[in-house]
Amino acid sequence: MKKTYKALLGATLGVALAATAAMAQTITGAGASFPFPIYAKWASAYKGVSGSTLNYQSIGSGGGIAQIKAKTVVFGATDKPLTTRELNAGGLAQFPTVIGGVVPVINVPGIAPGALTLDGATLASIFEGKIGRWDDAAIKKLNPNVNLPGRAITVVHRSDGSGTTFIFATYLGQMSTSWKSEVGADTAIDWPVGIGAKGNEGVAGNVAQINGSIGYVEYAYAKQNRLAHVKLINRDGRTVEPTVESFRAAAQNANWTAAAKDNFYVILTNQPGAAAWPIIATTYILVYKNPSDPTATASALKFFKWGFEQGDNLALGLDYVPLPDNAVSVIQTSWKAIQGSGM
Repeated sequence: MKKTYKALLGATLGVALAATAAMAQTITGAGASFPFPIYAKWASAYKGVSGSTLNYQSIGSGGGIAQIKAKTVVFGATDKPLTTRELNAGGLAQFPTVIGGVVPVINVPGIAPGALTLDGATLASIFEGKIGRWDDAAIKKLNPNVNLPGRAITVVHRSDGSGTTFIFATYLGQMSTSWKSEVGADTAIDWPVGIGAKGNEGVAGNVAQINGSIGYVEYAYAKQNRLAHVKLINRDGRTVEPTVESFRAAAQNANWTAAAKDNFYVILTNQPGAAAWPIIATTYILVYKNPSDPTATASALKFFKWGFEQGDNLALGLDYVPLPDNAVSVIQTSWKAIQGSGM
C-alpha cells in the first residue's frame, strides 16, 4: 500500500513539475538602460514564483525600438515615448512601467555628493561647452561657499540611441533657448562637446574614472557607482536633492486617465512644485497589438502585471517611483487591445 502511495505521489509530483516547466517561459526584451536595474530585480523575484526567466538586453532606447520593429524580441523598452502616429505605423502598443529621475553626476576632487548646486541654464551651458572650467563665474555664483578647483570640465554623454538623453536634452531645451534651437532633443543628438559612452552603465563608469568630469544617469546608477550627484534649482526656484520623494513630488502632476487617450505619451520634465526634482521620466514598454506569438506577449504582460502588483518595494529600494493604482488600472485596461493578452 505504501509503495502504491509513493508511486502515485511520484506521478503526481512529476505531473506538477511538468506543468510548471510547461508554464515557465523565457521572456525576451531589449532597450532602455534607464530601467535595467529594476527589471533585473523584478526578474530575479519573478523567476522564483513563476519559473519564467527574463532575458533583457540593456542596449539603449534606440536599440529597443529597432529590435521590437525587427521582431527579434517580445518587447522593446524606451524612455522616449512614441507618438500615436509612430505606434499606429508600427502596429504597436505602449505603456509605462515606473518613474525615475535623471541626475547630473560629477567627479571633482574635494566636492562631496550634493555639495554642488546648478540651475538648468548653467547645466545647459556646461553641456554646450560654453562653460569649460569648474571655477567659472556662473558656477561660483551658485556656489559661493564651495572651493571650486581651476580644473577643466570633461563632459560625458551617451554615444548610443538613448531615452535618457532624450529626457536630459528635453530638460536642457526647456532651460536654454540656445540648446533648444541649436542642439534639440532626441534619442541621439549632435553633442557640442564631450566624450561618448554606451548606456547609463558606460556614462557612470567614465565619470567614475575621469577627474573633472560631469555626466547624466538614471539615479540608481549614481547610487550603485557611488557617484557624487548635483543638486538642482527647480521650476519653483527651490534647491532640491534627487530622492524618491522629490521624484514623486514631480510625478504627481501626471493625469494618467487623460494620458491613456494619447497612448500614455507623457513628458514629466520641469514640473511645478517646491519639492519637485526637475528631470524625471516614465519608461515605456512596446509590444505588438497583433503579435506573431501571442503566448510570448501574454507572458511578458504577466511579468509586468506581477511587477505592478508585487514589485513596488523593489522599485522603491532602487529609488524608482512605482506607478499609482489609477495608472496601473488604465494600463491593464489598455492591454485588452492586445491580441491574446487574456485581459
